[in-house]
Amino acid sequence: MLRLDLAAVLECHPDKQIQAATPVLPCQAAMTTAILEHLSTLSVSGQQLRRLPKILENGLPKMPCTVPETDVPQLFREPYIHTGYRPTGHRWRYYFLSLFQKHNEVVNVWTHLLAALAVLLRFWAFAEAEALPWASASTLPLLIYVLSSITYLLFSVLAHLLQSQSELSHYTFYFVDYVGVSIYQYGSALVHFFYTSDQGWYEHFWLFFLPAAAFCGWLSCAGCCYAKYRYQKPYPIMKKICQVVPSGLAFILDISPVAHRVALCHLAGCQEQAAWYHTLQILFFLVSAYFFSCPVPEKYFPGSCDIVGHGHQLFHVFLSICTLSQLEAILLDYQGRQEIFLQRHSPLSVYVACLSFFLLTACSTTTAALLRRKVKARLMKKES
Repeated sequence: MLRLDLAAVLECHPDKQIQAATPVLPCQAAMTTAILEHLSTLSVSGQQLRRLPKILENGLPKMPCTVPETDVPQLFREPYIHTGYRPTGHRWRYYFLSLFQKHNEVVNVWTHLLAALAVLLRFWAFAEAEALPWASASTLPLLIYVLSSITYLLFSVLAHLLQSQSELSHYTFYFVDYVGVSIYQYGSALVHFFYTSDQGWYEHFWLFFLPAAAFCGWLSCAGCCYAKYRYQKPYPIMKKICQVVPSGLAFILDISPVAHRVALCHLAGCQEQAAWYHTLQILFFLVSAYFFSCPVPEKYFPGSCDIVGHGHQLFHVFLSICTLSQLEAILLDYQGRQEIFLQRHSPLSVYVACLSFFLLTACSTTTAALLRRKVKARLMKKES
């Protein structure tokens, strides 16, 4: 920025007028020299700014280039994705810094990282606006749901960011990802049960819904971990069945109170804002499930969707929108259905249900750890 000494100017021109024809005075010459010096400084600063990207690039550690599929083991290759793979065997720092590198997993990482930040900020704004009673039993299912949402999103970030380090890391972080999915499924079941369910659904299913949801959450984790451990690439159809069937059962059960309420609401000419968000939640989940199950559009454009646009990225995008729609619906239900909650549930029943969340987490983590041990033993045998 060009800065002039106003006092010096006024001293040279006490009448605050500059006559164009007036001969140059010594103070005018001094002012002209100062201006030229400032312009020279600006020119140098501009050259430095132009060199800044190069300076920053030289200051950062050198990142290995991505490689084609032929340069990574079969385990890391994805159907119809030909390039953009990160080489294996580097130090952990490289894989963390690859968050800022262009490769075929970076969109998967950023979609769920930004979604986790959005969930946290939205919930924090809601908590401040509502002066949320943190210690209340009525708030506990909501807290666990938010925790489970952020957990599954961040576990997914870790899986896609770090899985390329080695074969054992690949299995380990995907097992962690499956634990996060299990946690999120049961966190969703909790808030759907306590805040969303309609009275007619509640009277029929209240006794066994949460135990069944916990079992299906564990089964989802166990099925995905076992399929990952059991089947080698190129994967047979049984791998997808072992993953999709348990997860599909968990979704059908967990979404049942929402689907019942949404159906009744729309049949009656739905005016509830929360019900519309729940509707969007279901639609976005179904779209995301399609992209998870089918490798499109990369199947029809092999090699053209390597960095941006392949099916798993679209799965992440729609699943993130599904979670944000669900969060908005749950916050509205929490606001508007407190009286129903207090009529149905005692604090003790809420605490017992929420305790089962941590038991499920322990069971899913143990299952993943046991299968990781089997993977490690198999890899060590393979190396020997």
